Amino acid sequence: MSANNPEHGATHEVSLPPEVTLLQEVTPPFFPEGGSGMTILVEWPPDHPGLPPHRHSGPSFGYVMEGALRFELEGEPERVVEAGGTFWEPGGDVIHYQDGNALSDAPTKFVVTMVCAPGQPMLTLVDEEELKERAHLRAPRPSEG
Repeated sequence: MSANNPEHGATHEVSLPPEVTLLQEVTPPFFPEGGSGMTILVEWPPDHPGLPPHRHSGPSFGYVMEGALRFELEGEPERVVEAGGTFWEPGGDVIHYQDGNALSDAPTKFVVTMVCAPGQPMLTLVDEEELKERAHLRAPRPSEG
């Protein structure tokens, strides 16, 4: 589910001119028939916590333009994606726990392209009850060692 992870990397050879750099190539688990796509620009000020835990109806692909993004998906350890790095998530049932600014002294800016399942919202917040029910699926927090 992570970017820059060889097991989710190139699925075929791509011939690109030298002026073009391939940043990320992944195979999403599904692409909803009749789905739509959107690309958003997110600009978090220093220390911004990001959105509360949520999920997306389809896969999402992102690129950090500036700063550092604290990124955490259900089942994966929290990590920081720095400027120039990419990330992705499969969408569907997977909870996206964190997408906040990892920096206390500078803004973070990133672009995300999302595939939206037909008739579903692009983003749905996860309530406390579901977070408790699925707590066993979350990777240990850094403070939990």
